[in-house]
Amino acid sequence: MTLTRVRPPSVFERLAGWSGRHRWTAVLLWTLVLAGTTVGANLAGGQFRNDFTLPGAESQQAQNLLAERASTRAGTTLDVVVRDPAGVGRPDVRSRIEAMLDRVRTLPHVVEVISPYPQAGAPPTAISSDGTIAYATVALDVLAEDVPVEDTRAIITTARSAGTGGLTVEVGGDAARAAEEAEGGAAEGAGLLAALVILVLLFGSLLAASLPIVIAVFAVGTAIGLVTLASHVATVADFTTPLVILVGLGVGIDYALLVFSRFRSELADGADRVAAARVASDTAGRTVFFAGTTVIIALLGLVLLGLGALQGVAVALAVTVLVTMLAALVLLPALLGLFGARLERTVTRRAEKAARRDREPPEEGRLWRRWSDAVARRPWPAVLLPLLALGALSVPVLDMRLGFADAGNDADSKTSTRAYDLLATGFGPGVNGPLVVVVNAAGRPAEAAATAVQRTLAETPGVASAVALPASGSDIATVIAFPESAPQDEATARLVTTLRDTVLVPVADDNGVTLLVGGSTAAVIDVSAAFAARLPLFVAVVVGLSALLLLVLFRSLVIPVKAAVLNLLSVGAALGIVIIVFQHGAFGVAPGPIEAYVPVMIFAIVFGLSMDYEVFLLARMHEEWARTHDAVRAVREGLATTGRVVTAAAAIMVVVFGAFLLSPDRMLQQFGLGLAVAVLVDAVIVRCLLLPAVMHLFGARAWWLPSAVARRLPRLALEHQ
Repeated sequence: MTLTRVRPPSVFERLAGWSGRHRWTAVLLWTLVLAGTTVGANLAGGQFRNDFTLPGAESQQAQNLLAERASTRAGTTLDVVVRDPAGVGRPDVRSRIEAMLDRVRTLPHVVEVISPYPQAGAPPTAISSDGTIAYATVALDVLAEDVPVEDTRAIITTARSAGTGGLTVEVGGDAARAAEEAEGGAAEGAGLLAALVILVLLFGSLLAASLPIVIAVFAVGTAIGLVTLASHVATVADFTTPLVILVGLGVGIDYALLVFSRFRSELADGADRVAAARVASDTAGRTVFFAGTTVIIALLGLVLLGLGALQGVAVALAVTVLVTMLAALVLLPALLGLFGARLERTVTRRAEKAARRDREPPEEGRLWRRWSDAVARRPWPAVLLPLLALGALSVPVLDMRLGFADAGNDADSKTSTRAYDLLATGFGPGVNGPLVVVVNAAGRPAEAAATAVQRTLAETPGVASAVALPASGSDIATVIAFPESAPQDEATARLVTTLRDTVLVPVADDNGVTLLVGGSTAAVIDVSAAFAARLPLFVAVVVGLSALLLLVLFRSLVIPVKAAVLNLLSVGAALGIVIIVFQHGAFGVAPGPIEAYVPVMIFAIVFGLSMDYEVFLLARMHEEWARTHDAVRAVREGLATTGRVVTAAAAIMVVVFGAFLLSPDRMLQQFGLGLAVAVLVDAVIVRCLLLPAVMHLFGARAWWLPSAVARRLPRLALEHQ
């Protein structure tokens, strides 16, 4: 008598079984979590704030010194810019402007208002040479990211109330720009609608199409609530929520689609819905778990960059991916239990209709099998031509210039943008990006040293003018230098380097003082340089950890190396397109630097998402390889069973990410374009062409692992043994 060994159910099967049996409990628990986090977040409100501190940077040292020793000069400033074609010096115009500035002085957080009219302490360049444009400087007692929006708006409203008749009044500065940020909503709605259309076309059923959307909405809603609550105990940047929506919708729909597609496939093969749900969770669910782990690893790699705001964003996005993964593994099986009977009837009816029409059961993946065979006949062209194309698209990355968009890149409808343009018209582009040189005389009066610094700066090529602010006997003084170039120009970055390394060194030595070049423009330059310097380590860690996970999963040397190279090409091509559009100004986009956060964030997200498709495709190939040890058949069947789902999932991600091009925020536009292009390239060129071509070239060697290495590696099976 032969005894058949019954294998115990896996963790994924047990989880799916529990959710299926206790479907109402699972749905109710998740609904309570969503409602609890949402209500809690609404009651507590968000405490989002940007932390752009960069320990060790010269601009940060200057800011810290001012905060400690001259706090009234450590806060941000606003520019109240006025224009009158008949002249701002006319007595009636001047009286109106000065009365308005007196009202601004009484508002919260305002510590000083420097009038443009000649008086003690007024910058001599505050009135343009033609007398039609002038600006007043409003000094605040906190940094731009710490100014309450309502207080900034009060300053804007008070200042602009004087703009009557021929007098125009606009308010510029980082705080004014932040107070005018537009609300989102259109991009998310457009992405969800497009995703729903694709899912309906894929499944032919509104109910089936709705399930991945429901999973994504539940997951994103929960993640937003958690992130909002976390902002009270950790530093979370104010742009985190739209990124959570961007990534959560794409990943949530993607993960649910992979599991749900396997469920439908099992139904089509004759399994009952309970067994289909368990198999789907044990195969596609297991794949989702490992794929999500790679995304989380990639996101947490951002912590290595050591920037406070970015670390908060990285953790928030990692939590979002974790929540979406749990929703696909827990909530989806419960929904399949609730609606499984209707879905089963739909699948059965479609199969019967197709069978009657074709006189025999339709072969799933017929076109993908033909495609795999075609690639197998010509693998070298299928490898070399796409590699050349992706390499060409990646070339602009070598010329990438990092920075941060300013008001000059925003819409003309904003007062901060109009103020920016007026200042550039009246005083030159450099007035929008002044450099703040902090003079530290260490216990001695700093006036004489500040005068020497001001004189030296005024004679330096690239500096339009320099103003020494009165030190009033203090040992700390500040000198404002206005570059001839705009804040985002490369010439401004070179000027900062020249001042620090060459021009100011002898002045500091001769006067026995310490000179630090700071200000928001210098801080942007320092942060961008820090990103560029730390990027190689970040890439190495993320690629290395992801490759190690693939090595353990597939027990192969070729697959991790191939995945790393191809995923890097996907990221390179995506960044190349972003640079062409946003840095070089293609398609009418205002040219400017690439947001310093964008490349590292795109790399982390795309590299992780690329692993989704990598693991999903290779898991099915590995199933066939383990069963037949036929390398050609493994590639063919893996592509046949996953090609349709991968392309549909990619199409959904492309429209969700691409919808963020509708956002008015330049950074979100860059994220949306970069992620959409990367997913498109990855799904169409890499997964459907390069991956099968490389696998065909290597054949059985693609699954080879030295026995000595195999013995030392832990086993993480993608199929339940």
